[in-house]
Amino acid sequence: MRDPRYDILFEPMAIGPLTAKNRFYQVPHCNGGGYRDPSAAAAMRGIKAEGGWGVIFTEQTEMHHTSEITPFIELRLWEDKDIPMLRKMARAMKTHGALAGIQLAYSGINGPNMYTKEVPLAPSALPIRTFTNDPVQARAMDKSDIRNLRRWFVNAAKRCKLAEFDLICLYGAHGFGIFQHFLSRATNQRSDEYGGSLENRSRFAREVIADMRDAVGDTMAITLRVSLDETIGELGFSNAEVRDFIAMNAELPDLWDLAQGTWEDCSGPSRFKEEAAQEALVRGIRDLSPKPVVGVGRFTSPDVMAKMIRQGTLDFIGCARPSIADPFLPKKIEEGRIDDIRECIGCNICITGDMTQAISRCTQNPTFMEEWRRGWHPEKIATRGDSENVLVIGSGPAGLEAARALSLRGYDVAVAEAREAFGGRVARERLLPGLSAWGRVADYRLYQIGQRPNVQMYPGSALSVDEVLDFGFQNICIATGAQWRADGVSRQHVMPMPKVGALPVFTPDDVMEGRLPSGKVVVFDDDHYYMGGVLAELAAQKGCDVTLVTPSAYVSDWTINTLEQGAIHRRLIAAGVKIVLNTGVASLRADGVETNCTYTDQRGHIACDAVIMVASRIANDGLFHALRARQADWADAGIRSVQLIGDAAAPGPIAWATFAGHRYARELDTGVWPDETGGDWGDTLPFRREITELAVD
Repeated sequence: MRDPRYDILFEPMAIGPLTAKNRFYQVPHCNGGGYRDPSAAAAMRGIKAEGGWGVIFTEQTEMHHTSEITPFIELRLWEDKDIPMLRKMARAMKTHGALAGIQLAYSGINGPNMYTKEVPLAPSALPIRTFTNDPVQARAMDKSDIRNLRRWFVNAAKRCKLAEFDLICLYGAHGFGIFQHFLSRATNQRSDEYGGSLENRSRFAREVIADMRDAVGDTMAITLRVSLDETIGELGFSNAEVRDFIAMNAELPDLWDLAQGTWEDCSGPSRFKEEAAQEALVRGIRDLSPKPVVGVGRFTSPDVMAKMIRQGTLDFIGCARPSIADPFLPKKIEEGRIDDIRECIGCNICITGDMTQAISRCTQNPTFMEEWRRGWHPEKIATRGDSENVLVIGSGPAGLEAARALSLRGYDVAVAEAREAFGGRVARERLLPGLSAWGRVADYRLYQIGQRPNVQMYPGSALSVDEVLDFGFQNICIATGAQWRADGVSRQHVMPMPKVGALPVFTPDDVMEGRLPSGKVVVFDDDHYYMGGVLAELAAQKGCDVTLVTPSAYVSDWTINTLEQGAIHRRLIAAGVKIVLNTGVASLRADGVETNCTYTDQRGHIACDAVIMVASRIANDGLFHALRARQADWADAGIRSVQLIGDAAAPGPIAWATFAGHRYARELDTGVWPDETGGDWGDTLPFRREITELAVD
């Protein structure tokens, strides 16, 4: 039964001529699929509908070929032949009574047009603003260009109607949309009636929305997504000016969609952004217009959601990442199953799918973007196969996810953990600065396992080969994790780093076990994800004089893909950490490290008392190989399969581990794996993909 405190979240709400069945609003979010994987994206959105969302949007959809953001893979609505793909998505969104929305994007100053080779168009002639600093500039739009663009929006609106969408969101936030480019003085330096005063800079938005209303009538709702604050002072579109704009145009859209200035600010990870972090910027805007307001803030708590509506800050609870982590979040609240919600941990792994032009992942929800490709449903799983039981060795994210999903299939599961605490790497990493929310990976799975009578948990149980053979389990899942190397082997050094003298070397494992150096410390980061920056921050907090050295041109280089690289750099500078970029560690000396330039190999020296070595990890796969060596004994022991998964197979981010655990559970007893006596495997693609249809010559 639903808790009455949350009744307000399930009240119907009007959006222009339409009515949303509840206040849960999945705002536009990318998924790495776009025009390349439309069926995968459609099925993913359809799962959101089944999960109870009242409004569901596509990702940004490029609405004209003169503005595209290659290499990023988004949806496209360039011509009529794009309509069937989008209609499939709209129909999936509407299967359970949700409203289907499409976000139209004309990227202007953010559209380098690397694919179409068209000259970019923007309000003013300025360099293109992209993540990769493309050496391209935009041409300033003349009056004819503006008329053309207005017509292109009308054409796109008509196509949206043919594709059976209910709502159109005009993208003017995060610096990515043409509406923000007209509104902001930073990108609009015009002197005609489209520039200068706020009224003039608002003209384009007013004209486009009027044009679109004439085109689609009162059958569709039109929303406008605007940035809450560009955070660049009076030069940009400030929060004060946003409020003036909304008050001036109070009746303009059917709904105001409010999002913080840059994508990094809006979707900052949990290390840097708390839940509801944008509340102060949104508060009071709802009083400026009779139209409803949706806002975001990585909402995971139904209490916070209800408060935002009850206090009059928002009309709809906007979610992107939380809807990915648990597409059934609304239904679980409605059914009183709050503890069953897979809460978003704010790691931003989902965003990396878009940033790397890959298919997206989610640390908490391994089924994300696999709904169509592999037929995985986030809440449903096939019953067990021919065997009956599984021994899972290791209780990190891979082992816990495997145990949870196996138990749902009906297997009897035993989890053996060598340590006294369950959770593996998550149990230790959650204690590092800013990573407490990551503990939800273990908390969710341990709670779910605790509700299952067919799972037994055994802490403090390091197992030998003989013990595994004696237990009599039919299937052995080895998820024993990995450990950080102390010898420096990673990308710069493929052999152990030369060492002269006895300079103390600490690994991340040492630090997480409480063994932290003192004095002058060099953190050498050749991993390039979050760990180097986190440990440098921790060492500085503990009073160390810290220098972070990395061969990369950026601190925590790969976190560019999680939208936190700049925030990490700023935090380290604020903590007093000295940063040395484009520099490796050639060797360890008794009194410090010998450095070398990444490009010239010019040598240098940094004096220090110890090094924290953030290099690569070694898989803890010894038990697996020992069992394989005893394969002749398996039949007598009743063993049918032995599989190595997660970091124990190949170390990677936590999302890779939860995916590996879930895949193991799904594929057990399905005939996917090779014959354990040496048969071949990998000849059949394990997922579906869409192939571009060849054009008729």
